[in-house]
Amino acid sequence: MKLTYRLDNEAHTLAFGNAIAPLLKPGDVIALHGGLGVGKTTFTRGLVRALIPDIQEVPSPTYTLVQTYEAPDFPVWHFDLYRLESPDEMAEIGWDETPEGVAIVEWPEKGGKHLPAWRLDIVFDFEGEHRLVSLEPHGEDWQARCNEFQF
Repeated sequence: MKLTYRLDNEAHTLAFGNAIAPLLKPGDVIALHGGLGVGKTTFTRGLVRALIPDIQEVPSPTYTLVQTYEAPDFPVWHFDLYRLESPDEMAEIGWDETPEGVAIVEWPEKGGKHLPAWRLDIVFDFEGEHRLVSLEPHGEDWQARCNEFQF
């Protein structure tokens, strides 16, 4: 079951990321879909800040391809696959380490077969001046967690 929310501004997008954070557990993959400037990195900033409240900076991994964070309960990997030439490059940027933590993936379609079937897809889109964001859970566990989600 897909759940859709309207985000009115950047602060609302940060708050949405913050609200998703309590759903996460080691082994999770969140695939962020949407075009340039739609709020994927802003969402991730809110999520990472919820997991690591004293963090100073949550930069976009556009040029580094991956940023890693040591949250108290598990590591977090934030991937931006936009510049990936081939899904085979996933191993080179640390994909094989992610099962012990949480992987957040921008431009997930570039990851090919490396993306697991059981994941949470979050789709960002524009609606006039606002953004629409949809949660699309894949797998019973994600479906159950999304059914309990409140925002």
